[in-house]
Amino acid sequence: MPDQILILDLGSQYTQLIARRVRELNVYCEIHPYYAVPVLTPAVKGIILSGSPCSVRDANAPDINLEQFGNRPVLGICYGAQLIAHKHKGEVRGAHAREYGRAHLTRIDHHNELLKEIPLDTQVWMSHADTITRLPGDFDIIASTESVEVAAYRIRGKNIYGIQFHPEVTHTAEGKNLLRNFVVHICGCAQDWTPDQFIESAVAALKNQLGTDKVVMALSGGVDSTVAAVLIHQAVGKNLHCIFVDNGLLRKNEFAQVLQSYEGMGLNVKGVDARLKFYQALKGLTDPEAKRKAIGKTFIEVFDAEAHSIKDVKWLGQGTIYPDVIESVSVKGPSATIKSHHNVGGLPEKMKMQVVEPLKTLFKDEVREVGKTLGIDPAILGRHPFPGPGLGIRILGEVNEQKVLLLQEADAIFIRGLKERQLYDKVWQAGAVLLPVHAVGVMGDERTYEQVVALRAVTSTDGMTADWAHLPYDFLAAISNEIINKVKGINRVVYDISSKPPATIEWE
Repeated sequence: MPDQILILDLGSQYTQLIARRVRELNVYCEIHPYYAVPVLTPAVKGIILSGSPCSVRDANAPDINLEQFGNRPVLGICYGAQLIAHKHKGEVRGAHAREYGRAHLTRIDHHNELLKEIPLDTQVWMSHADTITRLPGDFDIIASTESVEVAAYRIRGKNIYGIQFHPEVTHTAEGKNLLRNFVVHICGCAQDWTPDQFIESAVAALKNQLGTDKVVMALSGGVDSTVAAVLIHQAVGKNLHCIFVDNGLLRKNEFAQVLQSYEGMGLNVKGVDARLKFYQALKGLTDPEAKRKAIGKTFIEVFDAEAHSIKDVKWLGQGTIYPDVIESVSVKGPSATIKSHHNVGGLPEKMKMQVVEPLKTLFKDEVREVGKTLGIDPAILGRHPFPGPGLGIRILGEVNEQKVLLLQEADAIFIRGLKERQLYDKVWQAGAVLLPVHAVGVMGDERTYEQVVALRAVTSTDGMTADWAHLPYDFLAAISNEIINKVKGINRVVYDISSKPPATIEWE
């Protein structure tokens, strides 16, 4: 078991960022809700307490018994720092004005291990309504800003620290170095959490878990399911049976291209053409949720039928990644449903199989690194996220084969153009959306009344927030011209300049 850091989530919007920064140091870490602290094994070398939107003065504020950590080092961030001070009879009060944004450390105790090699006047990011106004007698201030005297502290004689700012965000210039000081130098964690180490331990664990049992898995052509399949394949070989369903809502030529790429990887994959079943299920539906549910239900029916044609299957493989796991046990419970997510979540109950999820401890960027180490085609690893319902939620209104073919052509021109101009890898996600409106146009000397396509491209790091991609005007003009000239039935192209939030990445 590798050395690890335990991160206790007190409700901060930045908790996942803390974990990602620790993982970037090649140190394993796990996030758990503050009210569900796991049994602390010797592998747990230190504890990080996250921030929170709450005040320690609130009646139902998140609370933690610090004694349970024994002598392990503890780092409290923002609310975590205030909580430690409050529990030791320090004073935390509401600030005169909410302190949010950039600040600079005007005083630093460079003899302190946490702040070694952190330069004076370095920029940090504040985000708090309360502030620590008085520390207990055995606490020492180790950093201050112009407006916040207790920007960082240490309990004398103990490896317990508190910082009022957020080292996990990029706006804190030396945040990664500060976390390295805590995780590596103070906690003594070995920096051995690498893709090679993960693959070796994951395959060994899968062999032990699965033995000679058969596993069935749905593939999508995306990063997560592909990497998960290759790991399971290394453990059980031909006992892994993969199924790739053509729901009629994929991109142009995607079904054949993805099947071909899987063949080159040695995976045991069966392609299933179920386009007509999906079109039938979508007939007459215009509500986005109704369409998503129809697609999900039909997928389960098709996959279940195919899986049952394989004898004695005991396991269902899934490409679940760590953010999915964290969300399901978040401090506030599962997030409010903005829209249904189309995955194979309904399959384990229906098929009465055990689930195997080899990627459930990894973030998306780590999945890509593992895939790279496994030698998976860069075209798959670099593929943009694509929604499970596919073009079904990029065709607003009722979905039918004619509309799918129309959108596939426009989408193919857009994606090919991004790749040719070396713009594809600079955006997080891109695609075309077919709108349920017609517009007047002129082609040659004739009046036209045809459909409108919206192009969508966003930049993001994790998909939780996103900004519209500022693509070059000449590129957009060229793509618009090509779509209108080559795709019969479309006479107008618009570009979506909405960010998330308030908009979502997909239109439905």
